[in-house]
Amino acid sequence: MGSYKYQTTLLLPLSLIIILFSSSTSAQLRPNFYANICPDVENIVRRAVKTKFDQTFVTVPATIRLLFHDCFVGGCDASVIVASTPGNTAEKDHPDNLSLAGDGFDTVIKAKAAVDAVSGCKNRVSCADILVMAARDVVALAGGPSYAVELGRLDGLISTAASVQGNLPQPTFNLDQLNAMFSRHGLNQTEMIALSACHTVGFSHCSRFANRIYNFSASNPVDPTLNRQYATQLQQMCPRNVDPQIAIDMDPTTPRLFDNAYFKNLQNGMGLFTSDQSLFTDSRSQSTVKTWASNSQLFNDAFVEAMTKLGRVGVKTGSNGNIRFDCGRFN
Repeated sequence: MGSYKYQTTLLLPLSLIIILFSSSTSAQLRPNFYANICPDVENIVRRAVKTKFDQTFVTVPATIRLLFHDCFVGGCDASVIVASTPGNTAEKDHPDNLSLAGDGFDTVIKAKAAVDAVSGCKNRVSCADILVMAARDVVALAGGPSYAVELGRLDGLISTAASVQGNLPQPTFNLDQLNAMFSRHGLNQTEMIALSACHTVGFSHCSRFANRIYNFSASNPVDPTLNRQYATQLQQMCPRNVDPQIAIDMDPTTPRLFDNAYFKNLQNGMGLFTSDQSLFTDSRSQSTVKTWASNSQLFNDAFVEAMTKLGRVGVKTGSNGNIRFDCGRFN
C-alpha cells in the first residue's frame, strides 16, 4: 500500500491525497471482497478445483506448493505462473521451481477460465486470489481444514528467475535457517512449523534427500536422525543411480490425507528432509511438534492462521498490479 513521503504529500491537493489514500486502503484484503463484483467466485473456483482433484490427487500438493513458491518470491501475486519470453526468464524457470508440478498451474488456469466464463466476472478476479482460493480448496479436499480466505490481491507486473535465488527454503536447512527465511516474510517459528506440515501430502525426487541416506558424513553415511527402517526403505526406493524422474511420497504413512501425521512421523525419525526432521531434533521446536502430533485440532487452527498470514505477504494493490487476462502472461 503505497508509502508517500511526508514532504511530498504536503505539496499535493487535499482531493488528490484523499484519492491516493482511498486507493491504497480500499484494496485491503478481506473476506467477501468479490461480493459485489463476482458474488459466486468461491463456488466457481471450488467446483473447478474439485474437477481437477477428481482427475489426479497431485492437484493437492502441486497447488499448495505453487502458492508457497509464489508468495515467498515477490509476494502473493501469481508471478510464479507467468511464462518466460525471449526477453525474460521468468520465476517458473528458475532451477528451484522446475520441480513445480504442472497440475498446480493447470488448476489455477482452469479455475480462472471457469470464473471468466461467468457473465460479469470476466477479468474481474485476479489469478493471485484464485491461487489462494484453490490452495484452500485442495487442503479441504484432502481432509484438512476449510477456512475463510482473505481476498483483494492484484496480479504482479514482474516475474524474473533471478528474484527466486536464495528466497526459498532448502531441504538441508536447520531451524535457524528456516526461522531466518520465514521471518523475512513476517512469519514466526510456530507459523513456519505449521506451514512445513504441507509435507504431509506431496512427493519429492530422490536427489533432494540422497545425502541423508548415502553420504551424510564420513563417520555416518546415513543420517543418524533417520529411523533405520525408514532409511532402508528410502534406499530401496531410491537406489544410488535412480532415474532422476522418480519421486516418492513425503509422508510414508498417510500420503493422501492432509493431517497431523507429519508430526507423528517426525517423532519417529521419519521426516524426509533435514529441514523436516530438525523441527523435532531441535529442542526449541520439539514441543510444538509433540503438541500437534497429539492434537489435530490445535494443528488445524494453527495451520489456518499461518496460511492466512502467508496470504498477506507482499500483496500488490493500486498501480503495483493488475488483473491478468491470462494467468500465464502479462497483459
